[in-house]
Amino acid sequence: MITAIVMIDAATDSIPEVAQAVADLDGVSEVYSVAGDVDLIAVVRVREFEHIADVVAGRINKVPGVLETDTHIAFRAYSRHDLEAAFSIGFDTAD
Repeated sequence: MITAIVMIDAATDSIPEVAQAVADLDGVSEVYSVAGDVDLIAVVRVREFEHIADVVAGRINKVPGVLETDTHIAFRAYSRHDLEAAFSIGFDTAD
């Protein structure tokens, strides 16, 4: 699975509508309204690298109210779940 994080600048008066429209697109797994340099962050998950362009350039950038996007491709995921699995040595701690 290929994951991309898309930073989205949206028209100020339509951020909730833009967020919902982006969230409804195929390939978009989640959309967050955020504080900071951008208005929204979308997480795109696709099976093939080439599909990122379809989702970002072909769909997200065409949503009315999207002013600009900045896409970051994830190389590796780190999470508490992944770290616990990595450090587990197979002992069951249940009594």
